[in-house]
Amino acid sequence: MIALRPFSKKDFKQLMDWIPSESFMVQWSGSSFSFPLTPRQLKHYIRYANEDGASTYAFSVIDENEQLIGHISLAHIDYYHKTGRIGRVLLGEKYRGKGLCSHMFEKVLAFGFEELGLHRISLGVFDFNERAIQSYERIGFTREGLLRDVRLVDGQYWSLIEMSMLESEWAQRDVHQKSS
Repeated sequence: MIALRPFSKKDFKQLMDWIPSESFMVQWSGSSFSFPLTPRQLKHYIRYANEDGASTYAFSVIDENEQLIGHISLAHIDYYHKTGRIGRVLLGEKYRGKGLCSHMFEKVLAFGFEELGLHRISLGVFDFNERAIQSYERIGFTREGLLRDVRLVDGQYWSLIEMSMLESEWAQRDVHQKSS
């Protein structure tokens, strides 16, 4: 159905085309990039990514025809404490609403828990993004709290919901899926 492969320079143009505005970019990346997104920013982003022991793994999401359909990252990896953070989640507009987000998360969570041996994986989602919040809860993430008014975008403050999943919850979830 879908697969993850390392995000590379050949994917830059498509990702830049998917980011139409500053507010959309803040939703996608927090404050990691400035608008408009440029190849220089993306080169810096992947400079040390996707190597053994990296603190960031940036992925392109591709379909069965090798078409780029999205992007996701697992970053802020702390190998001592066994933690990581999912971010920069994006599906191209024509691929949204088809259940592909769940598949992207399955792949990146399996990578984090099973390949990297992480104990905890977190994410942040702006509180107005109800569709994403519901999707993350269906996947198995737990709400941990609310960071109020963390970003000022277009004259409005945005609040961020923190969510996480532990390796035991991933394993338990995996058992339930295999038995159903």
